Amino acid sequence: IFTYQYEMSVRCTELVEIMMLLVLVYSVEEVIFVFLLEKCEFLAEPSDPSPLNSPLKLNCELCSIVSSSGQMLGQAAGAQIDRSPCIWRMNNAPTRGFENDVGRRTTLRVVSHTSVPLLLQKPQHFFGQGNDTVYVVWGPLRNMRKDGKGIVYNMLRQASENYPHARIYATTEDRMNYCDMVFKKETGKDRIQSGSYLSTGWFTLILAMDMCKEIHIYGMINDTYCKTEGYRQVPYHYYEAGSRDECAEYHLHESAPYGGHRFITEKSVFAKWAKTHSIKFFNPTWQLS
Repeated sequence: IFTYQYEMSVRCTELVEIMMLLVLVYSVEEVIFVFLLEKCEFLAEPSDPSPLNSPLKLNCELCSIVSSSGQMLGQAAGAQIDRSPCIWRMNNAPTRGFENDVGRRTTLRVVSHTSVPLLLQKPQHFFGQGNDTVYVVWGPLRNMRKDGKGIVYNMLRQASENYPHARIYATTEDRMNYCDMVFKKETGKDRIQSGSYLSTGWFTLILAMDMCKEIHIYGMINDTYCKTEGYRQVPYHYYEAGSRDECAEYHLHESAPYGGHRFITEKSVFAKWAKTHSIKFFNPTWQLS
């Protein structure tokens, strides 16, 4: 049992913050709109001034989104990916050791609140001065609140102070409400009432459609892939050998009564969007009817 109390002007240790994050990680209130984290003194008071709201401005002719799926393994897509002007990755998916399959460069990472502690295990690698990657972090309001009680937000603010050149963006509530609305519009289901959690891939594609003229997605399977005979069995993450089979993970989440990502449902929506937006899928390719 962990007891935790905020004190004005006192930063919590990373260990306690991570342990608290494990408790708070699944929440129904999630947010995604983007603003810049500003370097400023932390005070855990309701009157603590908020960071300057500065929207992320990024426009790109072609964005290549690299999935974290094991589908990336053995495809030798790295060189093709690296030729893209903008390369997007998710969470803490590494490039080192996988360059031939996933490429070397990273323009932007969309990061779940649950993955922030993983990035902070290697802060110099992800946030050091030699890294010009843009980080867009989404998470539930209880973890991202700016009044000193948002555990993940506090971690990000500390990172922005330690690494002032880091391009870290956090999230606001309004944009998440929009993402929830899109989910309900496309599926007919209320996200909260259906016990669903939107995936990082959902946030990534919505953001990409706002910022990228053309989108190439690598290593993402469609909604029927796991039903096809002789489908390729791969780990859920390309960098976690021996982890649960991707299709097993998809089925587990899709059927979960509460707290599951609706990966298969989301992929059917992505296929719909690909018919009206310039979105192409590689390794595997998608047959859009």
